[in-house]
Amino acid sequence: MTRVEQLRDLETAKQVAALLEAENARLHQRLEALVAENARLKGEDAQARLQLELEGLKEQLALLQKRLFGASSEKRGDRPPKPPRAKPQRGHGPTAQPELKVQEVLLPLDEADRVCGLCGSGLRTWEGQTEDCEEITVVERSFVLRRVRRQKYRCQQGCAPVTAPAPPRLIPGGRYSLEFAVYVALMKYGFHLPLARQERLYGREGLGVEAQTLWDQLDTLAGHLQKSYEALLAEVFSSPLIHADETYWLLLDKGPGTKWYAWTVASPDTVFHRILPSRSAATARAILGDYEGVVLVDGYAAYQTATKSGADGPAPATLAFCWAHVRRKFFEAKQFAPACEEVLRLIGQLYAIEADLPGWYALTGEERQAALAQRLAVRQQQSVPVAERIRQWALAQRAAPGSAFRKALEYMLKLWDGLSVYLSNPVVPIDNNHVERQMRDMVMGRKNHYGSKSKRGTEVAALFYSLIETARLRGEDPGHYLRRAALAAIENPGTVMLPKSQA
Repeated sequence: MTRVEQLRDLETAKQVAALLEAENARLHQRLEALVAENARLKGEDAQARLQLELEGLKEQLALLQKRLFGASSEKRGDRPPKPPRAKPQRGHGPTAQPELKVQEVLLPLDEADRVCGLCGSGLRTWEGQTEDCEEITVVERSFVLRRVRRQKYRCQQGCAPVTAPAPPRLIPGGRYSLEFAVYVALMKYGFHLPLARQERLYGREGLGVEAQTLWDQLDTLAGHLQKSYEALLAEVFSSPLIHADETYWLLLDKGPGTKWYAWTVASPDTVFHRILPSRSAATARAILGDYEGVVLVDGYAAYQTATKSGADGPAPATLAFCWAHVRRKFFEAKQFAPACEEVLRLIGQLYAIEADLPGWYALTGEERQAALAQRLAVRQQQSVPVAERIRQWALAQRAAPGSAFRKALEYMLKLWDGLSVYLSNPVVPIDNNHVERQMRDMVMGRKNHYGSKSKRGTEVAALFYSLIETARLRGEDPGHYLRRAALAAIENPGTVMLPKSQA
């Protein structure tokens, strides 16, 4: 059966939409009959029950339409206006470009024009005097066939000749350099350009290369970086706090593809992705392993199942839950339940308190301890009372079963213990937005090249996304890092080299 998201022909899509509309009307009539029969058997008011069911369906339809066609921003329109500028700003001026190379171009007059327009005498060059301006231009990239000639030497006494050593090669005897492979990796996993598009682009620039050849370079480069990638997980788990999240990923080996899942764990300066075929609690348990710190997650039940205490003792990890997900649910319910404005205002107060707190991860020693102490003290004094007001407000609300408002209330109250962890643990942030930001590249890549064509493709994708995003988090240029780490591994196989922190 063809799925709606796979349709590309407009007329076919219209026919499918008409069929779905007719099916929706039929199901609506069937729902009325079933609800009436169910209410009769239970001795309930059939009309009231039907109205409740229809209201729930209207809410679901409105939320679906907003997600499909509405703005993705969750900003509210009640923020205070910005103060007016003291002086009106006229343009922003040229942006400084300290990283660009400067190319000096001197424009002389043609010989025929070197005549004074007033007296007709000849013009002489005025040394050191020019009228200058700047412009930013583009110099087309060029691929170079570098012919390496290794000098040979012979002994004056007739011993064996000596040849200058060969430079490190990505593939022994291969034709493409390490720098080329790093560039291809950055284009695909850093800037979301599929290999087929790279093939066409490079062909336009004079380099004839097939997408399969580009993949061979990526596969080999990933092999050299494998040990560094594996070391990232230990780096993540060395933090007292980690973030975890997951999103779908397609394995395009058969037909439209099989849905796999990209699982991500991240500390404040390290990211580790892994793409696996399941989204189960068992997979979540395998991802988290024996980690004993705080795991900040959304409300997905697999994490709760994976960290439950069992017969072998208490769970090693402590779950903390994300306030941004709570806010999102009340924001969606606001159009049906105006009472949500109150809780959104109170959650906004929690975020305002967090905005003034110092960071802690980049600090060390006494500075870190002082920052953590301040975070804890402010949260206990200011955030705890606000959180308690939110809880009391939620307990006092009444909402129709199945409504968006009811679901938002139940979601928050069910996760309340985990939502309160950050109030007593100063290393825990208020939300899980950090890991969602680190998953954006994977989501953008998924939209551009749809997924991976093989299981090995999922492994290579997870490796490069992890290393590139960790380098960015730590302030090192990803291209410089990949070349540095791969060169070390080529010269000494098994070498582990992680991005340098610039903090």
